[in-house]
Amino acid sequence: MMTYERAKAIFAGAGLPLCETHFQQFSTYLKELVETNAHMNLTAITEPEEVWAKHFLDSAVLLQKVSLPLGISCIDVGTGAGFPGMVLAILRPDLQITLLDSLQKRIGFLEHTAELLGLGNVRCVHARAEDGAQDPAYREQFDFATARAVAAMPVLTEYCLPFVKIGGRFAAMKGPSETAETAENAIALLGGKVISEESYTLEQAGERRLIVVEKETATPTKYPRRSDKIKKKPL
Repeated sequence: MMTYERAKAIFAGAGLPLCETHFQQFSTYLKELVETNAHMNLTAITEPEEVWAKHFLDSAVLLQKVSLPLGISCIDVGTGAGFPGMVLAILRPDLQITLLDSLQKRIGFLEHTAELLGLGNVRCVHARAEDGAQDPAYREQFDFATARAVAAMPVLTEYCLPFVKIGGRFAAMKGPSETAETAENAIALLGGKVISEESYTLEQAGERRLIVVEKETATPTKYPRRSDKIKKKPL
């Protein structure tokens, strides 16, 4: 069983505070995650200490690395079990968070969990990224987009950058081996510019890389392409 003191220590190791209210919300989230995971594949990580370090903390660190103004609109593309989007929604209730995923069962889990946690700032959308980004309701409608380990950087950029408004940003949460250089062509074609790239290590979760792209011009209407084309011939 995870105690408040232990959870605080995990967050403090990365220089992040954790209040008791957020601890209670994360504890409920963890319980729902583990129970649902017993009959639906949400995550391979279910041991409480690992979930706190490799999901909750790993997601929360984004708020330390990227400055997000009050009340902005954010989309988590390919959110899966809600990482990092649900974590951002818990820690920053002012943010308007959209969780997008292609699997209806995961969306059902996320809607149920958001309601259970009392998160009025969360909207869950069932759609493939390439379809959602062509929908006028979502295309270039967000101040900030993020995704965690969904696909290789050139592919991920094509999935995510079309959601971002001109002047907005896209933050890719990646493993240590990927760099912005691999996606230079994709980023330029889709209207973006790399503004930062940082490697960092979380004591219990390993080495991470965060690539932040600013949207300078509108994404050409032909992007994103169909998923098979994106994967077969990355930009």
